[in-house]
Amino acid sequence: MRAALPIAVVAAVAGLLFGYDTGAISGAILFLKTDFHLSAGSEEFVVAAVLVGAVFGAMAGGPLADHFGRRKMIIAAAIVFAVAAIFTALAPTVGLLVAGRIGVGVAIGVASFTAPLYISEIVPAKIRGALVSLNQLALTSGIVLSYLIDYLFAKNGDWRAMFGVAAIPATILLVGMVLLPESPRWLLEHGKEKQAERVLARLHDDVRKEIAEIDRSLGPKSPGPSSLWTPALRPALIVGIGLAIFQQITGINTIIYYAPTIFEMAGVHSATVSILATVGIGMVNVLMTIVAIRLIDKVGRRPLLLTGTAGMVVSLGILGLVFHLRHISGILAWAIAASLMIYVASFAVGLGPVFWLLISEIYPLAVRGRAMSLATVMNWAANLLVALTFLSLIQWAGRGNTFWIYGIIGVGTWIFAYKLVPETKGRSLESIEKEWTHKPTPQGTTPT
Repeated sequence: MRAALPIAVVAAVAGLLFGYDTGAISGAILFLKTDFHLSAGSEEFVVAAVLVGAVFGAMAGGPLADHFGRRKMIIAAAIVFAVAAIFTALAPTVGLLVAGRIGVGVAIGVASFTAPLYISEIVPAKIRGALVSLNQLALTSGIVLSYLIDYLFAKNGDWRAMFGVAAIPATILLVGMVLLPESPRWLLEHGKEKQAERVLARLHDDVRKEIAEIDRSLGPKSPGPSSLWTPALRPALIVGIGLAIFQQITGINTIIYYAPTIFEMAGVHSATVSILATVGIGMVNVLMTIVAIRLIDKVGRRPLLLTGTAGMVVSLGILGLVFHLRHISGILAWAIAASLMIYVASFAVGLGPVFWLLISEIYPLAVRGRAMSLATVMNWAANLLVALTFLSLIQWAGRGNTFWIYGIIGVGTWIFAYKLVPETKGRSLESIEKEWTHKPTPQGTTPT
């Protein structure tokens, strides 16, 4: 069982890259829009380019992960991360910059679900929540790292360095994954029992029992993606896709991508100070993710999800109210910063880690890669929608009303989670799969 932690840590570097490449644009865009004379629409497109790639990466990654294996897909993503980071840093035109960002997005789209998928399939059930959530901790740490790197290079406006630094963790991920084993569940599914036994022997006390349980879960494999919509799987898909969309349309990445811009709206006119203030929000994200890791296998997924979503709704309401006040200065600017921190803290203990953990747990092994891929595609598509509309929505509805719209969506998210999301704490992946088969309409109670 001790071997599970270093395996999870190495795989979670994919989450670090996910977070870094997500957050780096927030500081870089302040200088890109000046250097390339970007309009609001062009600025949204540069920010959203990575999301276009992520949608395609997530779409293709599921079938590829099921066919070639989880480990190989993470290795491939690491290579693309490194190449795209260097390409983006050297881009001389907006068009080539966008092309590089799309490449980064493809890698993010693949890594965003294959890393938690790989970890969930390789670690013991009783610590699965914490170790899968290490990926979320790495993600939030990557965001903070991107803010710190942005701050370091902000004095010279060196956005190229902000992007290029990502090649370093990409290389670390590549080397680390080459040394790690493949998912034992994927190996068993593809008839490689001896290799699976060797991997499981490093992680479990009773290897034969574990193999027998996995074998029982391997029924006939469906020929295509349409099989995901069979009656037995439909409730799990609704939960995964619903949480995927709600995680984004409650506005989290408006904060990640545009936090310095929001601080400028609040009257902080120095780009360096805005980026530094954003570092504080990133640190809150990391610290509360650590809290979630400590609680998620003790308290459970549902309580964290419901409590976190409620906190997001309250903070969005306050944030909208503050922006409705006419004179944003002094104490009001501090109120905006506090509201943003409460919002991010609430996300970090709820929707942030719980979504990625749940979609790695609730799907049957035979279709897990494709099902997670579908949920991830919807997550990135919703992310793209929010990124492309945030600045335009502010122009149309106003700053305060924009955050209230996200808050109303948050209320819908809470109701959805309360009605449909099951508890999976402490269950083996195979017992969770069996539960969906026998109870196709989960009512949010802990399976027995």
